[in-house]
Amino acid sequence: MYRFIAAALLSIAFAAGAIAADAKPHRIAIQVDQNDPQVMNLALNNATNVIEYYRAKNEDVDIDIVTYGPGLHMLRSDTSPVQDRIKRLKDMVFPGKIQFSACNNTKQGMEKAEGHEIPIVPDATIVPSGVVHLMELQEQGWSYVRP
Repeated sequence: MYRFIAAALLSIAFAAGAIAADAKPHRIAIQVDQNDPQVMNLALNNATNVIEYYRAKNEDVDIDIVTYGPGLHMLRSDTSPVQDRIKRLKDMVFPGKIQFSACNNTKQGMEKAEGHEIPIVPDATIVPSGVVHLMELQEQGWSYVRP
């Protein structure tokens, strides 16, 4: 009798593990390409809502907020209207679960136009091209949102 119960429990555990292994990861790329505080805040609201939704379900989610063109101002430490929110959001999630990607093509163009180095917030990662980064994330199965 005990062997039967143990075998049944073991089968349930393996089935639960198989279901968890089959679950697709939750990954979302959010594009910001406008120098508009409303768009930046909407992107941060989207990220916060996604994090809270999956946290309530006890599931992980990876988020990458990708900025390029005028949207790079979101990650410029000298012009960002949302720096404090970026820091709070970064602190809210486990390391590596949210990334803020700054387009290097845009950064270099701004540096040339403005004649000085463009400072990027410390919580950002510089990627060679924001558009290519978004494309590659989508090719890897990431969901895409443009607020």
